[in-house]
Amino acid sequence: MKTQPISPNTILHRGIITHQHREQLLGQKSLALWFTGLSGSGKSTIAHAVEERLHKQGRLTYVFDGDNVRHGLCGDLSFSPEARAENNRRIAEMLKLFLDAGVICLAAFISPMRADRQRVRSIVGEGRLFEVYVRCPLEECERRDVKGLYKLARAGKIQNYTGISSPYEEPVQADIVLDSHRHSVEDCVEQVLRFVLDHQR
Repeated sequence: MKTQPISPNTILHRGIITHQHREQLLGQKSLALWFTGLSGSGKSTIAHAVEERLHKQGRLTYVFDGDNVRHGLCGDLSFSPEARAENNRRIAEMLKLFLDAGVICLAAFISPMRADRQRVRSIVGEGRLFEVYVRCPLEECERRDVKGLYKLARAGKIQNYTGISSPYEEPVQADIVLDSHRHSVEDCVEQVLRFVLDHQR
């Protein structure tokens, strides 16, 4: 695994205030949930619904959404395997900053390759990032076709589309598995909330 790039002639500076100080100020423990799954499986819907519930409980949260980051931070990247890996790396580095600020992070990305997801975990750190597999059969995701992209992919108008012309490698040992084709959004949200709140104790 490649080491992370470091700009030349820079020196890492650590301030007096640590992430423990920020967590104490906020009254919460920071953690990151990485929602992975096919397009249309419900990753973003569930992540945003979890955020809404946590916000109502007075928790400081932020959702990193796959489409949203490509409108800015990662807008220069394609959907090639190499670009997807770089997309995930950038988000992982951003998650580290938000975790240091004491925020509960919810990241919703297809992130189809196990190696890329493992790299994210290694960047963020064990015990700080937890993988949430939003499991849903391709047939159901295509039936939903929320964004109309599966139809375009089947017609050959979109290249490197996960599940159609590009593979998706299922997580082997996800921390949470949500069967979004069998359970309602509300049930999935409750399952995630229990996990998050257990880690706040």
